[in-house]
Amino acid sequence: MSGDAQPKIVVLDDDPTGSQTVHGCLLLMRWDESTLRTALADDSPLFFVLTNTRSMSAVDAAAVTRQVCANLKRALVDFDQPWLVVSRSDSTLRGHYPVETDVIAEELGPFDAHFLTPQFFEGGRITKDATHYVVRDGVATPAHQTEFARDSVFGYTTSYLPDYVEEKTGGKIGASSVTRFAPDQTDDDVRSTLDALAGNACCVVSAQTQAELDRFARHVLDATAGGKRFLFRSAASLLTSLAALPPQPVAAMQMARYVPEGRPGLVLVGSHVPMSTRQLDRLVRERSGTGRLESIELDVARLPDPSGAVVDELADLLRDAHLRGCDAVVSTSRTERTFASAAQRLAFGEEVSRVLMSVVRSAPESLGFVLSKGGITSNDVLSKGLGLTSARVVGQIHPGCSVVLTPSDHRHGSIPVVIFPGNVGTEESVRVVYDRLTGV
Repeated sequence: MSGDAQPKIVVLDDDPTGSQTVHGCLLLMRWDESTLRTALADDSPLFFVLTNTRSMSAVDAAAVTRQVCANLKRALVDFDQPWLVVSRSDSTLRGHYPVETDVIAEELGPFDAHFLTPQFFEGGRITKDATHYVVRDGVATPAHQTEFARDSVFGYTTSYLPDYVEEKTGGKIGASSVTRFAPDQTDDDVRSTLDALAGNACCVVSAQTQAELDRFARHVLDATAGGKRFLFRSAASLLTSLAALPPQPVAAMQMARYVPEGRPGLVLVGSHVPMSTRQLDRLVRERSGTGRLESIELDVARLPDPSGAVVDELADLLRDAHLRGCDAVVSTSRTERTFASAAQRLAFGEEVSRVLMSVVRSAPESLGFVLSKGGITSNDVLSKGLGLTSARVVGQIHPGCSVVLTPSDHRHGSIPVVIFPGNVGTEESVRVVYDRLTGV
């Protein structure tokens, strides 16, 4: 293994939004050994395996992660280059931690340490003094005081990351044993601390700017070249630092050029976080009166839908809008349902996704674009609705929102698909992205 080579960064992404700060890289919707070998040989310094485990139970998430790692381990046998593994997850601390990092360590370890780096600066996610914050309108709120911490599946009670680790590991890793990295450490201190890590030590990294995280990443890359083995539980900004990519080839304001002949498209809103609802309302309020945009609602009270009547109705409305040259917004009704258990909630989410993906599959061949709102929704759009096995990210159309292109031999041809996380942006952001796609 060449010690001075740029490491290949392998990202296991628990929904497809981790590519929201990078471009030129592959997103894999399958993870057989042959596909992984192809991605390892790709010119980009990183690639993403879209596991979608955030939508699964902990047991299923562990099983999928183990399968990916087993195939990756075989694919790496003849790979003569350093590599890093990133368990990419939510910048608001939701997801199957430590389940996924434990499985990765078992299958691909031993690692000297694993790091929590939840920063996503474009989305206002920063970490100061080992406490994680969500910044909105210039106000930094500890993450445990936001709606994200009340998630019925992934809730938590503290934003202080060492305590968060202790809470999520059930005391297996005590807060006092967590190593902390801070921007005010000297270079010598950071490097000596990295060199001393062993036994999959747990570490948390504070950073409030990309430059601070860039500096930490350079030390990580140096230590990796020197033989240290590290694992990361990370949001998107660390990937920016590790990959160090040049500017994207097509600017955000010019993304309409990817829409063939300005054809009408589909906006799909599955995310139910409050910001997504406000963004949907803003889009419909400001653009439905133009004669170009029509709103179609899936009434979730009609689910489950064993007869297929709901799917047929939605598909007919979508086709009718398209024939009139109109973009369509297909969204779920916004009333939040309650469930007796997390398992029931996940099962209902799967039924909603099944209906929405059936609608995507029924879209006319001349569809011009897809704007998918919600991480899990986006994963299903790529893998189930559009039936892709891989796609390449071309860049960001808005901070935190990636654009991928379907291959030219796809049934829609080459069209842009926007991956818009549920917890990203301001109230006007979906409307802004829509305007950029349609050239408004």
